[in-house]
Amino acid sequence: MDLEKVLSDRLAPAFAAVAGGPVDPVVRRSQHADFQSDAALALARRLDRSPRAIAAEVRDRAELADLCAAVEVSGPGFLNLTVADRALGDLVSALAVDPRLGVPVADEPETVVVDYSAPNVAKEMHVGHLRSTVIGDAAARLLEWLGHRVRRANHLGDWGTPFGMLIEHLVDRGEAEAAQELSMGDLDAFYTAARAKFDDDEAFRERSRLRVVALQGGDPATVRLWRLLVAQSESYFLTVYDLLDVTLSRADFRGESSYHDLLAPTVAELDRLGLLRRSDGADCVFPPGSVGRDGEPLPLIVRKSDGGYGYPATDLAALRHRTGTLGATRLLYVVGLPQRRHFEMVFASAGQAGWLAPPARAEHVGFGSILGPDGRMLRSRAGGAVKLVGLLTEAVQRATALARERNPELGEAEAAEVGRAVGIGAIKYADLSGDRHKDYVLDWERMLALDGNTAPYLQYAYSRIRSIFRRAGVAARPDAAVVPTEPAERALAIELLGFPAVVDEVAGSLEFHHLATYLHRLASAFSAFYERCPVLRSEGPVLRSRLALCEVTGRVLHQGLHLLGIRTPERL
Repeated sequence: MDLEKVLSDRLAPAFAAVAGGPVDPVVRRSQHADFQSDAALALARRLDRSPRAIAAEVRDRAELADLCAAVEVSGPGFLNLTVADRALGDLVSALAVDPRLGVPVADEPETVVVDYSAPNVAKEMHVGHLRSTVIGDAAARLLEWLGHRVRRANHLGDWGTPFGMLIEHLVDRGEAEAAQELSMGDLDAFYTAARAKFDDDEAFRERSRLRVVALQGGDPATVRLWRLLVAQSESYFLTVYDLLDVTLSRADFRGESSYHDLLAPTVAELDRLGLLRRSDGADCVFPPGSVGRDGEPLPLIVRKSDGGYGYPATDLAALRHRTGTLGATRLLYVVGLPQRRHFEMVFASAGQAGWLAPPARAEHVGFGSILGPDGRMLRSRAGGAVKLVGLLTEAVQRATALARERNPELGEAEAAEVGRAVGIGAIKYADLSGDRHKDYVLDWERMLALDGNTAPYLQYAYSRIRSIFRRAGVAARPDAAVVPTEPAERALAIELLGFPAVVDEVAGSLEFHHLATYLHRLASAFSAFYERCPVLRSEGPVLRSRLALCEVTGRVLHQGLHLLGIRTPERL
């Protein structure tokens, strides 16, 4: 179904015959024809021949008569390929009846762990959690659709010294009152009050320290109170995930505490392997290639001088569990770019220990920050981190008002549903449509615009397609023969055939802006088709062909946006 691949496969034997060995035909879209190959230019020096002569010989050898209406040599040695209308129609017709739209299931499915979101217990989620959650969920959706066994891992911060003060504050407030406060989602107030007491009250500080010891020692009463804190926080997190429309569930919570019993065995194995070194009283691993600005080796501290374990030990224990116990061969850590050095050192250390050996590999799926209109880190008016619930609620409210303005006939419930789809979709698409390595500015006007590279523009294209079928009063006929003849029909058909290649590329790179860019091109091609090729005013085979084009375009838009975690309302 991938037209570029089909053309490449047809040209490859001809290039190989001319060059005396395998050659990548380098087929890509062109402004001068449907597609273009420029491989002859690279071959010219190697073969000491004219690139035009090479291109001409490849043209004569290639078996393209059933696929291309014209194969021409142009310029210094380009091969311009114009696909025949009937061949183009046959390929789109095949795509239309394929439930997977030309995208195959993975030949060798892997077990993939996607580590993302990772909020802290007893703290509210803020805008800093948005990118990890949105990007990680898109990765999980895409790889799962391709047939991989995806294990979502929400690495909660649910262990450590702060829980001494939190549990003591819970005891002081009384379980019932504290549970009610936490169930209302006011986690920040609870945490702030506990911190204030810890900072100002020496007796409270001492009780908090003793409570940490009790928690780490497994004291039943303390563990029960800790579990209450965790359970209330998890319920709040799930409310946020439901609003954000991501696929994380309670079963996906993998807090730091879940690896607690693995820390000592992990460090013991590092010691047995001869990888531990003592440095300033701490047990460290010195992974290869990790050096500081002064050129000295950088240590990864796995056990501190006081005997406690830090984040590196937890991350190593988690990695060891994921490859050893779960059998994962692809580990994705969706965490901000400032943590790049940390993960490089963790992965290198795990490689030294043999826990990360081929075919297993780990990837830091890094990302930049969300900025405000002033180009600085996005902050609330009070100067603190913007709470995620507030941001999402504002997006839905703005989009609901937009939906009511555009469609006054919508009932309250339907307007709210459309508003949620558009508002949350706008937030996600603003994140996923740009290079994830870069920062981006949160701009409501741009994000909610019905034109440009935005989620509402794509959602509007989909709703326009559904409107065509409502007005036609007919069901979709994906099995109708597609015969594109008009330039706008051909352009739309060619875009549709590019979906499998984009999905395949993004599955490897996790650069979701490539999928977003493709969907925007597809929606733009559909808009041009809609304006220049009347659908419902057509008749007979032309009507059926154009309806089939509309149907498959709608399915690709729906599937592509679903992979990004974005809903497609029927009306907009």
